[in-house]
Amino acid sequence: MLDIYNPYNGELIEQIDVNSAKDVEQALARAHALFENRSAWLPAYQRVEILERTAQLMNDQIEALTVLAASEGGKPYADSKVEVLRAINGVKLAIEHIPQNKGEQIPMGHTESSTNRLAFTQREPIGVVSSISAFNHPLNLIVHQCVPAIAVGSPVIIKPARTTPLSCLKFVQLLKEAGLPDGWCQALILENQDAEKLVTDERVNFFSFIGSAEIGWMLRSKLAPGTRCALEHGGAAPVIVDQSASVDMVIDSLLKGGFYHAGQVCVSVQRVFVHESVCTELADQLAAKATHLKVGDQLDPDTEVGPLILPKEVDRVSQWVDDAKKKGAQVLCGGEKLSDTCYAPTVLLNPDEDAMVSQKEIFGPVVCIYSYKDKEEAIARANALPYAFQASIYSNDLTDVLDTSSKLNATAVMVNDHTAFRVDWMPFGGRDASGIGMGGIQYSMHEMTREKMLVIKSSVL
Repeated sequence: MLDIYNPYNGELIEQIDVNSAKDVEQALARAHALFENRSAWLPAYQRVEILERTAQLMNDQIEALTVLAASEGGKPYADSKVEVLRAINGVKLAIEHIPQNKGEQIPMGHTESSTNRLAFTQREPIGVVSSISAFNHPLNLIVHQCVPAIAVGSPVIIKPARTTPLSCLKFVQLLKEAGLPDGWCQALILENQDAEKLVTDERVNFFSFIGSAEIGWMLRSKLAPGTRCALEHGGAAPVIVDQSASVDMVIDSLLKGGFYHAGQVCVSVQRVFVHESVCTELADQLAAKATHLKVGDQLDPDTEVGPLILPKEVDRVSQWVDDAKKKGAQVLCGGEKLSDTCYAPTVLLNPDEDAMVSQKEIFGPVVCIYSYKDKEEAIARANALPYAFQASIYSNDLTDVLDTSSKLNATAVMVNDHTAFRVDWMPFGGRDASGIGMGGIQYSMHEMTREKMLVIKSSVL
């Protein structure tokens, strides 16, 4: 049995069964058999109907889904409700893009050898999709890793994080209530050693992973020949603020981007490079506002910053901040454990470049401010780490924005907005150490299909 605890107060939420290696084999065999039996593939109209009913069922249970996600994941109630609404929208986006899952005509007749031929491509489901998910968005990540597969007609097996499996199990239940036949979406609660078969087995055609870079790249190295993958890892999101930006405009944006879900977001604001002329003012104002954020029980509607997912993560963040202090960082606010499960929103000024908070993804409620004099120096520092995901620029100078954005190593650059901005129809993913492949509902749908070309020769063409 696996015990699921509320990360704020440690109360037991539920006990659930853990699947075995035998269950993994049965799930893979079932999914593979479904895909191999092409006559039993779900037609597009049926997939649309199932997902429409799923969205309606979710809409009817917004409150229950919100409380469940917040209870197990620790994200504040208000933000968890936004997550549930996004998850519903993700299902609707998949429905909208099912008709766009199409090929193209290939021109013929441009050489003598290609005359009397008609050619076009079609997109087919890629096959069995295996997904390993993370804890920080316990419902929406499951939607992003399961619904695109269902939408294109690929059977999917999902392994949720062991700390937050309940939202996943509920979503799979809703899919079945909506009419999804058995085997097309299977959830498995696994020990790590049993989960590895979901990666290495040759029957897996596509592997989707959200989690740490260390684990993601290790698992990629074990994929069977021909298995495609998408890996979404963390980052250490850089922000550049120049002297033309309005400090008042920047503060609230950085506050949200840095302390949303206690910083447990892969594109959370982490490293903020501020021109020396406004650095002190910005840092002091950010610290003043961070000090007044309400930290505590995620189910309290007034809570703005909830717990970290596990007490050991609180200890880790505390150790990293202590390391930064010893290396000269100025603590403008926070810098301490509030309990075994909560860490105070923290703003650090000018941590040493060798400090852990400057080198690694913090994944906690800590924002680092660095003063710079020369923009090129700030860009070089922003690009110095092997992680590259989303970045931000705050500036009122369009020429500067265009120049700086072209020089930042990132998959997306937000202008006058924080690094954690995302909508579910945009491409989302890291490069370099931060991952490979692109998420976003329609982008994942494309990744989970493959092309087949048909060439017809006829004397009448």
